Amino acid sequence: MNDKSNPALAAIWMIGAILSFTSMAVAGRAVSFELDTFEIMMFRSFIGIAIVSLVVLATGRQREVTSRSLRIHLIRNLSHFAGQNLWFYAITVIPLAQVFALEFTLPIWAMFLAIIVLGEPLTRTRLAVALVGFAGVLIVTRPWIGGISPGAAMAALAAVGFAGSAVFTRLLTRTETIFCILFWLTVMQATFGVICAGIDGDIAVPSAQSWPWIGVISCAGLVAHFCLTKALSLAPAAVVTPVDFARLPLIVVVGAVLYNESVDPAVLLGAALIFAANYYSILTETRRNR
Repeated sequence: MNDKSNPALAAIWMIGAILSFTSMAVAGRAVSFELDTFEIMMFRSFIGIAIVSLVVLATGRQREVTSRSLRIHLIRNLSHFAGQNLWFYAITVIPLAQVFALEFTLPIWAMFLAIIVLGEPLTRTRLAVALVGFAGVLIVTRPWIGGISPGAAMAALAAVGFAGSAVFTRLLTRTETIFCILFWLTVMQATFGVICAGIDGDIAVPSAQSWPWIGVISCAGLVAHFCLTKALSLAPAAVVTPVDFARLPLIVVVGAVLYNESVDPAVLLGAALIFAANYYSILTETRRNR
C-alpha cells in the first residue's frame, strides 16, 4: 500500500463507478428500442469526443495526445468496441443480474490474455482461479438446461472483449497518459460506429426522448472508468474489488423494480464463486509482489 493510500476515499470513488455502470445499463435498455448497438456506440462516442477534447483543451494537455502508439490504440479499441456492442445487446435480452455476473469473468480472461500479450507466467494458482471462475460461469449459464442462451453467450464474449481492452490499456499506460488513451478511445470508436452503423445505408437519428439517454451512456462510461482509476490509485485492488462486487445486488434490485426481473439464486451463487476466484487471485498476486 502506498503512502497516499486512502481506502475510505477509494470506496467513495467506487460508489461513483458502480452508479455509473448501473445507469449506463438502464440508459442502454431505454434507447435499444430505437437504436441498434452500433448507433448507440456512434452517438455515444461523438459526445465523448466533445467531452474529452474540452477537458484536454481546458487543462492544457494537448501535447499528451500523441500518435506514436496508434497500432496498440487500434487493437485496444477494436477489442473494447466489440465488447461494448455485445454488452449492449446482452442487457436487452437477458436479466441484468446475469449480464453483470458474467462480466465479473473479465479478470480471468485478462489473466489468460496477459500470458499471451504481456508474457506473464501461467502459475498453478492462476490455473486454479480460472477453473473455479469457469465453474461459476457454468452455474450462471446452466448449459445443461436448454443450452447457453445467445444473450448469455454475448455477455460472456463481452467480458472477453473488455479483458482484451484492459490488457492493451496496461500496455499503453507504459508510454501514454489517460488523456491520450481516452482521446483515441472516443475518436476510434466513433469511426467504428459510423462504419458499422452505416454499412446498411440506414443510420437512425435519436429522437428528442432518446438524446438524454445517449448523454447518460456517454457520460456514465467516461465517469465510471475515471472513478475506477481513481479508486485503484488510492487503494490496492484487494480493497477496491469487494466494493465493485456491490454492483450485483444493486443491479438485482434495479432489474426487479424497473423490469420485474426475478432474482435467480443460481446467478447469485455463480457470481459469488466468480468473485471468490478473482479475489483470491488478487490477494495471491499482492502477496507475491510484496
